[in-house]
Amino acid sequence: MDELPDLAPFLRRLDELAAQMAAPTFYANPRRAADVTREHQKLTQLVADYRSFERVSRELVEAESMVREAGADTELRELAEAEFPELKRRQECLRETVLLAMLPPDPTDSRNTVMEIRAGTGGDEASLFAAELFRLYSKYADGRGWKIQPMSSSTSERGGFKEVIFLITGSDVYKQLKFESGVHRVQRVPVTEANGRIHTSTVTVAVLPEAEEVDVQIDPQDLEITVARASGPGGQGVNTTDSAVQILHRPTGLIVSCADERSQLKNKAKALTVLRSRLLQRRVDEEHAKYAAARRSQIGSGDRSERIRTYSFPQNRLTDHRIGLTLYSLPQVMEGNIDEVIGALQRADYQEKLAALTGHDFTPSPRRPAAED
Repeated sequence: MDELPDLAPFLRRLDELAAQMAAPTFYANPRRAADVTREHQKLTQLVADYRSFERVSRELVEAESMVREAGADTELRELAEAEFPELKRRQECLRETVLLAMLPPDPTDSRNTVMEIRAGTGGDEASLFAAELFRLYSKYADGRGWKIQPMSSSTSERGGFKEVIFLITGSDVYKQLKFESGVHRVQRVPVTEANGRIHTSTVTVAVLPEAEEVDVQIDPQDLEITVARASGPGGQGVNTTDSAVQILHRPTGLIVSCADERSQLKNKAKALTVLRSRLLQRRVDEEHAKYAAARRSQIGSGDRSERIRTYSFPQNRLTDHRIGLTLYSLPQVMEGNIDEVIGALQRADYQEKLAALTGHDFTPSPRRPAAED
């Protein structure tokens, strides 16, 4: 039983939730009631799975005892030994289920997400790949039934994106996309290359949980808001009114611009959404930095300066450098089929958290990445 943490704190929390649910005023706040009910259901299932693990562990001990006591009775010993594989399988499955349920939830996992994609080194080729990543994430979002709302964009002469910022709304968006933050490197022959030489370009991706007003308090006096006439596509209304909005947050120096809407008020609202998310992410990064020196996560910090992934078109290869995952299905990946990549990153993150929870290293040996150019 030493493989599982103590159940007592979870039982105490379950009693606390039960007491709250029994209060006459419990349903006065429907949102709070729903949150408490969900947590109660989750903990109830955790306790049930924990008890099942205990029961299977006892059955396994009894089967081992039967083998020892069988002596020369071959039939009895074989009967007891035949139960070992299934009992072991059930015990391991229940153990992992319980451990995962014991992991503290990330409060931002259920949030909507602001994604920022920017061309890095590589000029036009980087901006073209930024547009392809935007298309990749858009198709992935469509496949999951999420909605995309453009926030801000700046196009290049060849039709790519120097920068594109958008909001994705739906179920568990941040949970699925949070490991996409970092530097994405592409290796291929650009359309502008006449001699067929392979170029390397980079694109940065930032994934920010959407901040609510209660998360980040912004003093209006800390903001410097300027408006200007929008430029680019959008029709006569966009180009002839002072609808573009730029917000400077003086304490941090963060600047956010938005000109996608014809309405100045809508552009201001979008810009504030992005600003809150950036401020929330900055606060989260500061907290994470306190622990980075003691234990660096297998997944990495998600810092934008970190090269996390390579897309090698000549080799039809995607390599995620944080976990050593290599796939030879780049065309499918670029069509938004990234579930395998995201699943592998989530599993690696779970294993790291389980190791911290139990003191045992559950992390499997990483798959060896392909040789890089």
